[in-house]
Order: sequence, then structure tokens, then C-alpha cells
Amino acid sequence: MKKKATPAPVTLRHFAINADDVGRARRFYERVFGWTFQPWGPPEFFMVETGAKDAGAGEVGGIRGSLQRRRELAPGLVLHGFECSFAIDDVPKVVAAVRAGGGRILMEPTILPGIGELIFFQDTEGNVVGAMRYDDTVD
Repeated sequence: MKKKATPAPVTLRHFAINADDVGRARRFYERVFGWTFQPWGPPEFFMVETGAKDAGAGEVGGIRGSLQRRRELAPGLVLHGFECSFAIDDVPKVVAAVRAGGGRILMEPTILPGIGELIFFQDTEGNVVGAMRYDDTVD
């Protein structure tokens, strides 16, 4: 009997906070967690710095995040809560595993130039998950 291959573990790589009022949400998280925000890309989109700078390397610690205007991710699906994306190596393999496991692909593989290839799916419990093959040559 052939042993079924076990998927490699993946790492939580990015979160997004979806907000109706981006300015209000920004002020809230600045006050509550001391996070800083840098404008990036489209209007009302900010990168979130969640950790302290490493004194030796000058790198920002913590997980990467963003704050963005709430949007409809799929027809009739507006996200309330944090949106999490996991780093993966093989997008088609994950798409096939989601479908085989009873999940639903909400956003087909989409290339984000200089960032990577992203999908969003819904698990068997209705949770929305992002999975990205990151282009680690850009940082």
C-alpha cells in the first residue's frame, strides 16, 4: 500500500485588517498596539509595522500586515475580521488540495507583480484563507 504524501507545513506570513473607515482603524491600532503605518500602493492601503526594529540588522520584526478598505472578496462575501495569508511553494498543488478537501476557491491564482502569486479559498467551515507563493527576491 502506497503511503499518502503529507503536505509540508506552511507559515503564516501576512495579515490584513479590513476597515470601513481606514483612518479610524489606523488610529485605533496605533493607540492599542503602537503599530506604525506606511502608505503603500492603492489609496487607503497601508503596510503595518508590528514589531520593533532589530538593532543589528535594521529589519522590522513581527509579522507583516496591511490595513485596507473593506471590499467584496467574492460575490456576496465581505470580510469582517482579519484576513490571513500563508506562504506556500506550489499554488496549483494547494488549489487541488483545497478542492479535494471540500474547500472552495474564491479567487483563482492571481499574479501580484513583484510580490507573488495569490489565491483565496474558503475552508469547510466557511473561513476565508489566503495562500501566496511569495517572490522572495523582492523585499
